[in-house]
Amino acid sequence: MEGFEKRIFRVQNEKEFGALAMEIFHLQAIENPVYAAFLRHLGVDHTVVQNISEIPFLPIELFKSHRVVTGNRKPVLHFESSGTTGQVPSRQYLVSEAIYRESFVRTFTANYGKPEDLCILALLPSYMERQHSSLIYMMDHLIGRSKYTESGFYLHDLSGLTAVLQKRVQDGHPTLLLGVSFALLDLAEQYPMKLSPNITLMETGGMKGRRREMIREELHAVLKAAFNQQHIHSEYGMTELLSQAYAKDGRHFHPPPWMRVITRDLYDPLTLLPPVRSGGINVIDLANRWSCSFIATGDVGRVHANGSFEVTGRFEQAEVRGCNLMVV
Repeated sequence: MEGFEKRIFRVQNEKEFGALAMEIFHLQAIENPVYAAFLRHLGVDHTVVQNISEIPFLPIELFKSHRVVTGNRKPVLHFESSGTTGQVPSRQYLVSEAIYRESFVRTFTANYGKPEDLCILALLPSYMERQHSSLIYMMDHLIGRSKYTESGFYLHDLSGLTAVLQKRVQDGHPTLLLGVSFALLDLAEQYPMKLSPNITLMETGGMKGRRREMIREELHAVLKAAFNQQHIHSEYGMTELLSQAYAKDGRHFHPPPWMRVITRDLYDPLTLLPPVRSGGINVIDLANRWSCSFIATGDVGRVHANGSFEVTGRFEQAEVRGCNLMVV
């Protein structure tokens, strides 16, 4: 990676984060045509913006209708958002695969250890059935680094997946099962089993139109009962971001050092809120250096004093996204 990109993953404190965020903001305000036009529409002169609290956040909907890219480097690939049939997908164009890999490997390792040491099982049928999924890209890379031959995508093979889980219960080897919500419910109904503490169960995504939407607490209650788990882990990520946050208790998401969540007023999107106040979720993702690092999502939530955040719902006009479960 280039020297500038390496600095993103060396951020250690708020001062360093703030300085780099401002540097990226001024760069994107000049070199990102979509973001520059958005700032002009708001009447914002980037040269007078002095701190993060003054930075406008780009509405996430623009990733559906515009090519949000900073600079003139040619993208090497693109990702598309998931969703139900008929929805217009968002697109994220990558000019650097390395920065995405660095982001998700560092965050995953910090939370769950080296992928080499984990048996990594993926139950992501709706994602496997389409192209350009950032989640499939991430999991394929992590699975490829695992030393376990059973690591892989199980698609609709619930019987084979169950056999591997039972083997891991017996041998005690550390295991992660990441599944889309509706598929995990299928597994819970057809193959309920008592999983041991060495197995981590993580949900991501919604029902994809396969089942009725349910609040996160309801989903987790079903999975806990079916698999004898104290906690169900959750992942917060989306196509428009190159960073993820994980909630080991299924509720409080912890972002990596190069990512911050700030809430905005529900009725005045340019007004940012202090911690604990519920509002629209804005994300600063420094790894989005070649796209836009300042995104106003369609999620609603609250941020805690320690930097963790909760997702408590969606704006009424927002589509049900593939990587966010409807919650209250």
